Amino acid sequence: MLSILGRIEIVSLTDMLEVRDEDILVASHLKKYYRIRRGFNPFDRSKPKFVRAVEDVSIRVPKGKTVAILGESGCGKTTLARAITLLSPPTSGHIIFDGRVIFDGEGGKLRKVNYKKLYRDMQMVFQDPDSSLDPRLKVKDIIAEPCKGLLDIEKEAIDAIVMESLKAVGLSQEHAYRLPTHLSGGQKQRVAIARAIAPQPRLVILDEPTSALDASVQAQILNLLLSLQTNYNLTYILITHNISVAEYLSDFLVVMYAGSVVEQGPTASVIANPRHPYTKTLIASAPIPNPLKRTLLTTEIIGEVPSVINPPSGCKFNPRCSYAEQICREKIPELREISPGQFAACHLAEKIP
Repeated sequence: MLSILGRIEIVSLTDMLEVRDEDILVASHLKKYYRIRRGFNPFDRSKPKFVRAVEDVSIRVPKGKTVAILGESGCGKTTLARAITLLSPPTSGHIIFDGRVIFDGEGGKLRKVNYKKLYRDMQMVFQDPDSSLDPRLKVKDIIAEPCKGLLDIEKEAIDAIVMESLKAVGLSQEHAYRLPTHLSGGQKQRVAIARAIAPQPRLVILDEPTSALDASVQAQILNLLLSLQTNYNLTYILITHNISVAEYLSDFLVVMYAGSVVEQGPTASVIANPRHPYTKTLIASAPIPNPLKRTLLTTEIIGEVPSVINPPSGCKFNPRCSYAEQICREKIPELREISPGQFAACHLAEKIP
């Protein structure tokens, strides 16, 4: 149960997940379902079907750290991010941000939320700057837009914030008077980051911030994000399918498959000793720039990603797992602690080499 007054308690990965002082965000048992529309047949009495985009996900985000949510396309990473920000509220679950309950999901009910304060403290950098930046606005107006809506300050102060944000992301005052169509891909992403940090948020969600950029520009953006995190004391949630980006930028790793978390823990521990077959294959598939160190995959993924409308019984990964046994087809594995701080949802985690 959740209570705004007094102590906050929520059911979590183990028996009870307490909101610690060092946590800026705690999400518990989040679900996001999309109902599939029926046809126009008035005699259709079949049960409604749902796309189970996010299924029972629990995460915690410590202040000043980076939590990476890793997985292949379509696994529910971005849907989870949009649910956390309430851009697309969860179907059920609980979200506590900065000590405040912002979503109490018994029946998918939103708490009375001060959205102005929420989005002042929580911002998002979207994946594609071409679609997230208004092509009709100059850069200075794009960055000033959230400040005008979220900060109760004078125009002169907003102008100063705009210029400071541009400088922080490595752009000059000259760029302030350009349109997004006059910028390169890397410059557009820098503008998107500047817009996110302008209201001085505490938490920034980065949705694939480098996926649309060249390799050399990716490195520049990643280093910029690390610098901004230090200078502005930011907390990041990083959405990515790139294990190398997650390893470089994050402190904690959450691996998702078909809408569910299959493994999570400190990034270094998970990458050094993955305990779920899906995580092992993701790590093994990461390209290595040294041809002498390249090896063939030791874990093979067969088949296709399961349906999120009619998922398989038991473990969702069992139809593609070479280690699967009968229990994997019958019982849904719980996310349990395999080693200190590292959790995996696999019945055979201790047996898999």
